[in-house]
Amino acid sequence: MRSMRPIATAALLACALVLPAFAAGAGVHVGGELTVAEATPIAAILAAPADHEGKVVRVEGEVTGVCKMRGCWMEVGDDAGHHIRIAVEDGVLVFPADAAGKPASVQGKVVVNEVSKERYVEWRKHLAEDGGEAFDEAKLGAGPYRIVEIAGTGATIGG
Repeated sequence: MRSMRPIATAALLACALVLPAFAAGAGVHVGGELTVAEATPIAAILAAPADHEGKVVRVEGEVTGVCKMRGCWMEVGDDAGHHIRIAVEDGVLVFPADAAGKPASVQGKVVVNEVSKERYVEWRKHLAEDGGEAFDEAKLGAGPYRIVEIAGTGATIGG
């Protein structure tokens, strides 16, 4: 029978090298590699969604919300109060539940969906409920109603 000592020693060594990096705030990477060199401001995407639709972008900011159920979305905000949702396919990429409040760099494709007022109200109400916030339909305005998101492919959170 083979000794398990070399495997156990290697595992302990790996933990000893990796854990200090996390403790020091090295961050967590999920999904694919971030290949877009320059970040696109969130405000620029939201101001002209049609100009960015279908393009792969990288955005940076603070994580302001995360799906508590499956980690299938997170929201990233900039210093000026602009926020964009990063959505992923359930189980393909999972955002850490404790990401809120941490800096993030996220890459993915900009998706713009024109929706009816009813669908938009339903979506915004769902977001408010998920975030434990009050929902006021009167604050939604007269439209047009569009949902601008990034279909996320990778992210580095924290660090």
